[in-house]
Amino acid sequence: MRIFFTGGSGKAGHHVAPYLAAQGHQVVNADLTPLGHPDVTDLRVDLTDAGEVYSALAGVPTPGDFDDTGLDLTRGSAYDAVVHFAAVPRPQVVPDATTYATNVLSQYNVFEAATRLGIRKVVFASSETTYGVCFGQGDRTPLYVPVDEEHPVVPEDSYAMSKVAGEVTARSFHARTGADMYGLRINNVIEPHEYAEMFPAFLEDPALRRRNVFAYIDVRDLGQMTLRCLETDGLGFEIFNVANADMSVAATTQEVIERFYAGVEVRREMGRDETFYSIDKARDLLGFAPQHSWRDVLSDPRADT
Repeated sequence: MRIFFTGGSGKAGHHVAPYLAAQGHQVVNADLTPLGHPDVTDLRVDLTDAGEVYSALAGVPTPGDFDDTGLDLTRGSAYDAVVHFAAVPRPQVVPDATTYATNVLSQYNVFEAATRLGIRKVVFASSETTYGVCFGQGDRTPLYVPVDEEHPVVPEDSYAMSKVAGEVTARSFHARTGADMYGLRINNVIEPHEYAEMFPAFLEDPALRRRNVFAYIDVRDLGQMTLRCLETDGLGFEIFNVANADMSVAATTQEVIERFYAGVEVRREMGRDETFYSIDKARDLLGFAPQHSWRDVLSDPRADT
């Protein structure tokens, strides 16, 4: 598969783009900053410029794109799929208006160019922040747990607002073209080295993870999730939560409920360490099966509880 990957130089992208290449796919990283990975082709693209995006996605055909005469193209587009991860990654990197404008315009340009060029698969990064807990003003709790994709999205910050706008835009392009548009509400992305650096504090004080609904996603499992989206056709427009199967804290689910979610509806029985950021939909529709955990690196201080 030929994949046009935006934002491959970012925290998540610089793991996921090479992961897809390692699975045998041809990956082009469209970013303002080069990734510099030997298995990924870098292409400098300003995604807020519609002309640059269209030209980049139209691409330069390779010899394999022509028929036996060497004259006629055998494919409608240089790419089979788009993975759109590029974004201003959070509030307070640039002014709020710039965050919103950059992210929304980039999403529109990528979705429009991809679908007009006949690309039938777009996987794009949305965010846990859409639920309004992560960057909410003051104390915020979910309306119910575990938080699934049907939970209302009530963002208060420019970044999360831009992600909700991206989901609405993707739904509209699916309605227009019928292309598969899969949005990933990605939880807090964790790189392997961050377990030893960050998680001891989380295990000591679970309150540090309250804004992330006590969840996380190992970047290697995010690669798996992205691959499963690329390999699964025909779902139309869908939104998926993306997290690991366990929590990022040592407290049990019952302890978290009693301390942080008193009065919050608990919709079903949950496992001892089960994430409050439900991944049931991704498991059921995509076969997503997270493989990694902080417990692979650190000892669980509550293992016998």
